[in-house]
Amino acid sequence: MSKEEKILSAKLYSAAEPSKEQQARFGKFLKNKYGQDIDIEWVRSDAFPGGFRLEAGSDVYDWSVGGRFRQLRDSLAEVPTENGSIIPLLKEKIASWTPEAIAEQVGEVKTIGDGIATVKGLDNATYGEILLFTDGVRGMVQDIREDEIGCILFNDDEDVVQGSSVKRTGKTAGTPVGEKFLGRVVDSLGTPIDGLGEIEASGYLPVETPAPAILDRQPVDTPLETGIFSIDSMFPIGRGQRELIIGDRQTGKTAIAVDAIINQKGKDCICIYVAIGQKTSSVVRIQQTLIKHGVMENSIIVSASASDPAPLQYIAPYAGCAMAEYFMHKGKDVLIVYDDLSKHAVAYRALSLLLDRSPGREAYPGDVFYLHSRLLERAARMSDEKGGGSITALPIVETQAGDVSAYIPTNIISITDGQIFLESDLFFSGQRPAVNVGLSVSRVGGDAQTKAMKKAAGTLRIDLAQYREMEVFMQFASDLDDQTRAQLEYGQGLMRMLRQPQYKPKSQHEQVITLVMALAHTMQGIAPDDVDDFIGELIGMFETEHKDICDRIDSTGQLEDELRQEIIDISAKFRENYKPEK
Repeated sequence: MSKEEKILSAKLYSAAEPSKEQQARFGKFLKNKYGQDIDIEWVRSDAFPGGFRLEAGSDVYDWSVGGRFRQLRDSLAEVPTENGSIIPLLKEKIASWTPEAIAEQVGEVKTIGDGIATVKGLDNATYGEILLFTDGVRGMVQDIREDEIGCILFNDDEDVVQGSSVKRTGKTAGTPVGEKFLGRVVDSLGTPIDGLGEIEASGYLPVETPAPAILDRQPVDTPLETGIFSIDSMFPIGRGQRELIIGDRQTGKTAIAVDAIINQKGKDCICIYVAIGQKTSSVVRIQQTLIKHGVMENSIIVSASASDPAPLQYIAPYAGCAMAEYFMHKGKDVLIVYDDLSKHAVAYRALSLLLDRSPGREAYPGDVFYLHSRLLERAARMSDEKGGGSITALPIVETQAGDVSAYIPTNIISITDGQIFLESDLFFSGQRPAVNVGLSVSRVGGDAQTKAMKKAAGTLRIDLAQYREMEVFMQFASDLDDQTRAQLEYGQGLMRMLRQPQYKPKSQHEQVITLVMALAHTMQGIAPDDVDDFIGELIGMFETEHKDICDRIDSTGQLEDELRQEIIDISAKFRENYKPEK
């Protein structure tokens, strides 16, 4: 049905019947507005004191006292408040304000349930637009059909019933942003939930924006050190990279992300942790951990807990990314963790099925790939002309029985720049973090390492791969020659070296010295149970007696041949005098 057919008639609501002169003025106004003669039906109503309400199709002109007051309120909301001199600005705005005959698009709720509303009468609503329901309930247009739209609700839908009015806002979904959000825990809409009072926002950004263009980016070549030995040495992460953390439930995925956040202390990197579908107690525990290690003051936690409705879980990572973009465009580096995108995909699947979209593979809708690609593509390192800021994304995905070939894991693997695969068998054998060296990869590689780390890591991955292969083969052999036994002992020492307690990230000099020493076979002959003590005492000796070497590695990021040989010589001498505690 065309727009002209829909507005052949209009309704006028008022307490008193309009005179013929007034009716003629209304008719002239509508003809100028819509280019046609429109019949006006008068309906007596006491709901609009001091004015009237004119409905023409989905357009509503509210000239009651309440309608004009809302216009004034919206006008005052645009008054800038940065300079603190708001009173003169308010006086000037009120003195110059005049009400206008502004058309509001108003629709009607057709069906409501499970956080989904079907609305009719809003012909011009756009995808992603925010709608206003009864009692301030907000929703977002998620599905556009021929004669109705599907909308997801962000608030409790108890007050929304069939027949309720719905108003367009003309705004897309957004979130408040600003420096004051640092150190706080907020929900998907930017509302504080940590009990520490309101947050003064510096601006308002849409939750969905296009990814930066290729010409606005620059290559990823600056390390973002996680402090985790096995990652920084073999699967380095650079600023602006997207590195997937993937593994079964309870294999240490969140632990790696939290350790990476803790390691950013004092490195001028802002951290945002987005919890999607997590228990509230888990989010509180992470908050307390970040406070304990002194990094919460430079971090933001965005929480859409398991008890929150699916629309809030759906929008949470986009809101977190918008907060990250605020800092990136100011030239700052940001690390954002999405924990986890498996639950995000499940929330989107629930919304899509409720919106009557066709299920596809594993019951996910066909656009679930685009769901995550448009999120993760926003991570980038901006060019110097654009401020040089960056967003580094660490999405987390949970697998079932180690199946990385499932739908969501394969989707996100193809979007990201590498993955850190955590293996259950390694985790339960005591190897923590349980990084599988064979399946993990960083597609940025050595570009995201300092020259010292790149040179020190050397043949570590190859040596570990040879050890894992030999370990499997030797399970069936009874007698081992001396060379094979030495090779196994060397591999066991390397695996033990990569074990690392949680919340104890290692500095660059610790990792470089340990790698140089270990790959020179200095630990040969030390029992696996004594490896941790040996490395701890060795690093302690370097930090006290050879502090110049540690400072040189940390400050320059270089490892010259003579410095490498000096580390090997000092480590060999220490090894000769080392006596393990019994």
